Amino acid sequence: MIGTRDTHARLACLYAGAVWGIYWIPLRHMADAGIHQIWITPLYFLVPSLILLPLLVRRWAGMWLSGMTLQLTVISSGVALTFYSTSIVYTDVVRAIMLFYMMPIWSILLARFILGEVITPVRVVSMALALFGMLVLFGLGEVIPIPKNAGDWMGLVAGLFWAITTVRLRMHEDQPAIDLTIGFFFWGLMLSTSLAFLLAPSGLPTIEQSQPVLPMLLLFVFFAIIPGTYASLWGPKYLNPGVSGLLFMTEIAVGALSVALLAGEPFGVRELAGVLLIATASLIEPLMMVRRRS
Repeated sequence: MIGTRDTHARLACLYAGAVWGIYWIPLRHMADAGIHQIWITPLYFLVPSLILLPLLVRRWAGMWLSGMTLQLTVISSGVALTFYSTSIVYTDVVRAIMLFYMMPIWSILLARFILGEVITPVRVVSMALALFGMLVLFGLGEVIPIPKNAGDWMGLVAGLFWAITTVRLRMHEDQPAIDLTIGFFFWGLMLSTSLAFLLAPSGLPTIEQSQPVLPMLLLFVFFAIIPGTYASLWGPKYLNPGVSGLLFMTEIAVGALSVALLAGEPFGVRELAGVLLIATASLIEPLMMVRRRS
């Protein structure tokens, strides 16, 4: 049935992937304002952390009682996004995305060996379609996702940590998604700020640089990033980690479309074919489940 929790979880992952597909818009806006690239991620995390600060104060006792089980989950998610954002600075955006989206492979393997979940033929087909679509989208035969520098390795490690996050979400589905969301932003803020001070201590943004970008960043964070992050941490709790990884690949399709529409980058037959392959990979299992239930 359409109203099942499983369906809602799949829709949440599709939505979350779409939100991360427009993640680049305020990033580019901040870069255009002259903010150091390494410091863009801490500023990004700072805004939702301040918005959610009253909730942190209110829910602190419950989060404390959850102990390291909750903290390890949100730390792994914070590490994933910190490394992903930083990888874009040190390598091509295309390579960073491709290496990060090796993530569904790690998710399926981790789910098999840690959770004992079966790797079904449908998931193998979905994975093959998704990877082929990604290669088509980013230039089949032109770009090979093999790590060659520090940025490449960061993108690959980011995908691995997000796969670990989805497995932990599945293992501990009783953890409240609101607590996971709060912890994600605060740990992300601490981790990304530490990394920024380590790599570019002199690049700390000034008030004059930050003020022009805050109105857009506030709107984007409030209406997209906070709900998108909540969906990212709620949906995978009720799905096979490999399935959630495939559903998150809507980020690639939405990212390609949004860059073409808003940044004027080319979008032709090759790009359309890649987007359609990725969309098919993301939707094939949910549609088959709906058909079986009908």
